[in-house]
Amino acid sequence: MSDEEIENLDLKQKVEAENKLKEFVVDYVGDKVQPESGEVTVEMIVGVFASDFPEFLLAVAEENWIRGYKQAFHDMEAHDKQIAEEADTQKNEDE
Repeated sequence: MSDEEIENLDLKQKVEAENKLKEFVVDYVGDKVQPESGEVTVEMIVGVFASDFPEFLLAVAEENWIRGYKQAFHDMEAHDKQIAEEADTQKNEDE
């Protein structure tokens, strides 16, 4: 499956102005993008943040990447430990 075939449906989600920050962001993005439907989506917000406030988006992306990288190492260590335990169990059964 190519990257082009993967679609994040969360990006298409309409954003409701549930609090003052969301209201500000939805209004700002709506004024800037002027969607035909009048609905502002997460994807539109990400696009506007990328152009108007890239340092914020970059910080979030970097933090997400670091957490994912740490989780991958944790998962690899847990997998290695499980394999070693299974090998020990098999060795003890063979004796």
